[in-house]
Formats: sequence, structure tokens, C-alpha cells
Amino acid sequence: MSSTILTADEAKKANIEVITDGKGTQAVHDAVVAMRANRRSGTASVKTKATVNLSGKKPWKQKGTGRARAGYASSPVWSGGGVVHGPHPRSYAKKTPKAVKKLAFRKALSARILSGDVLIVDSFEVKEPKTKGFVSQVKGIAGEVRRTLVIAVTFSDITFLAARNVATDLLMTAAEVNTENLLAFDKIIITRDALEALGQRLNG
Repeated sequence: MSSTILTADEAKKANIEVITDGKGTQAVHDAVVAMRANRRSGTASVKTKATVNLSGKKPWKQKGTGRARAGYASSPVWSGGGVVHGPHPRSYAKKTPKAVKKLAFRKALSARILSGDVLIVDSFEVKEPKTKGFVSQVKGIAGEVRRTLVIAVTFSDITFLAARNVATDLLMTAAEVNTENLLAFDKIIITRDALEALGQRLNG
């Protein structure tokens, strides 16, 4: 399957404005940080002296034993006691304005286009649900690279089946691909109809 490198001029024909200066760099950082933060579960939890399962009884009397005063076995200074300032369930979610998300996506796509990492194909489809066929087709387009992102408007069920065991490559539709995806792969393969869809998405 033949492919061509997507240039800035060809991208403009698809209504994709290529950013050539430093505009949008901070937006990319903010968007990626937010996406990674939103994936955090925030379920880490420890028990404090009030919630640890130990008796509240005074271990020994206040005076006369020669030992230091002790009020309860759940004291944080004792082994098995509560934890001070430990983590508790919380949300790490960050909200990113739509305008920032769109700018970040445009900047990330522009950077990959300017670096020559985006390849255009007429279509992408695997005829048989076999991993070998998928890997061979991707290598035929992108060459010997470690990780490849393939973007199309839709994929056939057979293509999904052929790609499911390839951990280094990813299939994404033009509607769901995000900024982090654009930055995480060595090469990006985009079908022509997906390129048009990305242009509509950026100008919508």
C-alpha cells in the first residue's frame, strides 16, 4: 500500500491550520497532564489513629512503671499504629477548557506534520483477521518503527481483530483520537477521509 508524507500545504487543503511557532505549547502540556490525571484512580488510603483497629485502652498506668507515658496503642509513633498525613481517597480530575483542548490537539498534530511523521493513505483495511497481515501492512506503510498510530473514520471488524494482539500499534477513529495519542507514537498513518474528518473536528 502506497503512502505519502503529509505536508503543511496538503493539511491546509483539509482545513487544518498548521501551527509553525510556539503557540499552543502550554496548551499541549496542560491537556496531557489533565488526561493523565483523570486516569488516576485516587483510591490510596491509610488508617489514622482514630480508625486503626486497636484498643483505646491505656497500655499501662501513667506513673510508676519507669516507662514513657502512653495513652493508646494506636499512637502513630508505635508500630501498627495510625498513619499521620497519609493518603485518603480523592479525585485527581482536572478540567480543561474546550478551547485549550482544541488548541493542544492542533499544536500536537502540527508538530507531527512538520516533523514528517504523518503518512497519508487512501484507505486502511486488513483482509484477514491475522496479526501477521496487520503487522506486514503497517510496516509496508510506516517502515521499521517501534510504535505506529493508525487513524481512520471507521475500521472493519476484521481489521480490529488483526490488530488486537499488537501492543505497539493502535487503531483510533478520527472522532476519538486525542492529543496524547498524537504524541505517543513514532509514526502516524491517516486515511484521506479521516484527514477531512480531523479538519472538520478542528473547525467545528
